[in-house]
Amino acid sequence: QRQLVESGGGLVQAGDSLRLSCAASGRTYSWYAWFRQAPGQEREFVSRIKWNLGSTYYADSVTGRFTISRDNAKNMVYLQMNSLKPEDTAVYYCAAGPVGGRTSESYNYWGQGTQVTVSS
Repeated sequence: QRQLVESGGGLVQAGDSLRLSCAASGRTYSWYAWFRQAPGQEREFVSRIKWNLGSTYYADSVTGRFTISRDNAKNMVYLQMNSLKPEDTAVYYCAAGPVGGRTSESYNYWGQGTQVTVSS
């Protein structure tokens, strides 16, 4: 079975960096992704990665600032977040599924989320 657990969130200043981690129980699915949800907003796609090839995709809002990666030996997925902005404040969720996509419906398994707060 698949279990995803996020960690690494916290309170930082604008311009700072954070690295989020997602511990995955296995390699059951082909795709891993990060989503985020700000107060009063829908859950939005941030980034995804294809496990075997390492192909990556990003939302326009984070391109050039965030980097998704994985460590296949450790079954870990990461989101390196640089040049953080207050607009990045949200709960960040790790997700996994068989087909890559930019919608929540593409993913079958979800972590509980980790809070990222960026102050100005």
